[in-house]
Amino acid sequence: MVPLSILDLAPITADSSAAESLQRSGDLAAHAEQWGYRRFWMAEHHNMTGIASAATAVALAHIGSVTSSIRIGAGGIMLPNHAPLVAAEQFGTLQALYGDRVDLGLGRAPGTDGATLRALRRDYNSASSFPDDVRELLGYLDDASEDAFIRAVPGQGTHVPVWILGSSLFGAQLAAALGLPYAFASHFAPDHLHAALDVYRREFKPSRYLSEPYAMAAVNVFAADTEEEAVRLKSSMQLQFVALRRGNPRPLPAPVDDINAVVDPVSLAGANHALKYTACGTPTEVHQYLRDFVAATGVDELMLTCHAYDHTARLRSLEIAAEI
Repeated sequence: MVPLSILDLAPITADSSAAESLQRSGDLAAHAEQWGYRRFWMAEHHNMTGIASAATAVALAHIGSVTSSIRIGAGGIMLPNHAPLVAAEQFGTLQALYGDRVDLGLGRAPGTDGATLRALRRDYNSASSFPDDVRELLGYLDDASEDAFIRAVPGQGTHVPVWILGSSLFGAQLAAALGLPYAFASHFAPDHLHAALDVYRREFKPSRYLSEPYAMAAVNVFAADTEEEAVRLKSSMQLQFVALRRGNPRPLPAPVDDINAVVDPVSLAGANHALKYTACGTPTEVHQYLRDFVAATGVDELMLTCHAYDHTARLRSLEIAAEI
């Protein structure tokens, strides 16, 4: 089996706060380290009442303080929201604090709605400069030339590994052109998974960062001792997706016994399509799903995410997955 990692969105549930969410993320990271997961990543989202990881670098500083060996990183930082120099300083600071176990995944989406995009002082054309911004950021993390006028301190010379994230062919092409590792967001954007992986591998150019392609893809996991309980765990994420698609983002709702009784078929079909790549069931069923997914995609690493309402159930779900 390929290495397993975790993507955590620091879910805020209907009966909890952001503070409790971040403490649970730290607890999950500490357990993930014991279970043998390779990485623990967090993602940048704004104006989402159900996600507490908006200040991703700050949240990762907490994760670093409660772990000692697992890699910590962003999956990802939405670079058009930030000056490349600031991102380099933030992740250079994390490496100064926690050593050579920091990753920086970069995306070009806003991670939010249009109004919040404007509140971030970003315009709709910011994404067009993403390739140049990535190159600029890589320069700040590399060794500085003697005549460099601007340096990231901390950051310069740290060589923090940079990943390109994506849910379309654009990110795959950029990662291939720059010779960087690539991570696909198949946990919520399934449509272009195989095409993007094909493009990345076919167009990859070896670089000083990577000699051959290295691809990772994300899968949702809801594992429990019974299939019925796993299906119930999954319902919270289905309900949240339905609300998000209706323009009503909210905290993660409590699970329900029968999702079909509370969501209309069309809305549920839309949510289920977005969550197409989901391992849900007993340990045996989940392990087989993950093996099949790796066999079908050929990914070098698998990133798992579990948006379950109950923290104990979330721990158990990811513990079961690690037992593969």
